[in-house]
Amino acid sequence: MNIGMNHATEYCQQLAAAAAFIEQHDDFLVVSHIQPDGDAASSTYATGWILSQLGKSFTMINEGAMPSKFSYLAGSKHTFDYSEQAPNRLYQTIISVDCADFSRMGRISTLFDEQVNLLNIDHHPTNDQFGSCHLIKHDAAATVQILYDLALHMKLQPDISFGECIYTGLLTDTGGFRYSNTSSEVMKIGASMLELGVKGAEIAELVLERMTYAQIVLLQKALSTLSFGYDRKLAWLAVSLADLELTGASSDDLDGLVNYPRNVEGVEVGMLIKEKAPGVIKVSLRSSGLVDVAAVAQSLGGGGHVRASGCTIHGTLDEAIARMVEEVGDKLK
Repeated sequence: MNIGMNHATEYCQQLAAAAAFIEQHDDFLVVSHIQPDGDAASSTYATGWILSQLGKSFTMINEGAMPSKFSYLAGSKHTFDYSEQAPNRLYQTIISVDCADFSRMGRISTLFDEQVNLLNIDHHPTNDQFGSCHLIKHDAAATVQILYDLALHMKLQPDISFGECIYTGLLTDTGGFRYSNTSSEVMKIGASMLELGVKGAEIAELVLERMTYAQIVLLQKALSTLSFGYDRKLAWLAVSLADLELTGASSDDLDGLVNYPRNVEGVEVGMLIKEKAPGVIKVSLRSSGLVDVAAVAQSLGGGGHVRASGCTIHGTLDEAIARMVEEVGDKLK
């Protein structure tokens, strides 16, 4: 039996185990990662759709608010923001989606009972298989792709609400179906969602094209910090807390900024280095493929994909820039 067949068999076994986990339990807590992106939001709502179709009770919650641009998705109005409205109870049954490691759930873990059962659904190669049940497909373009497979495995009939979640997650994690993870399978799933009535052009306009005023002002400010190193193979932008306050921008407005340094001709690695709080710096990394930025991020306590990953550095903004330039520079030498 070849490696591909082994992987397919293992994935089918994981689908069956995940389905059994959901069927055997109730009263779920559904959570994704801190600073959720399109796949995280879509995966949360898609999981909610699966549970509702099965008549299960569940609560969807995240540390911080889901990005407002995904408010058109069914389930968005029923998701709690932990910082504003945390349930006054503990949960025994958890489904985590799009989280590469346990810490990515943030403070939500304080809601877990000591006797917790956790289903870990994810597509990141750096996933460390936390939890009691795993549904992990490293070559999936997005976590929603796995949830689509799970829904079909459980004999559920996708509708347009589910379709919008799946399409949005695929669209955002493939960069508008432009990245190397855009496989024929991804395109087939996307096409089937369009057949359900999903308005792909409208979703693309909302989540990929439209910019807020604060976002464009922040971009103007961030581009003034554009710097290069290692014969212009490395480029980065820096955003301070003062920049966010001055422009009135939110964390949602940072989405996509990292692509500007990465898209410069000749650049192998682009970075966005942003001050999240005093002494806490979040770093987003994008690679053309020459450098495995997941390995760089993982060495610093982060993770992600070969071409897209992130990590957190403790220190000043200048210290974080120096550290990241050195770390990535070592890979570029």
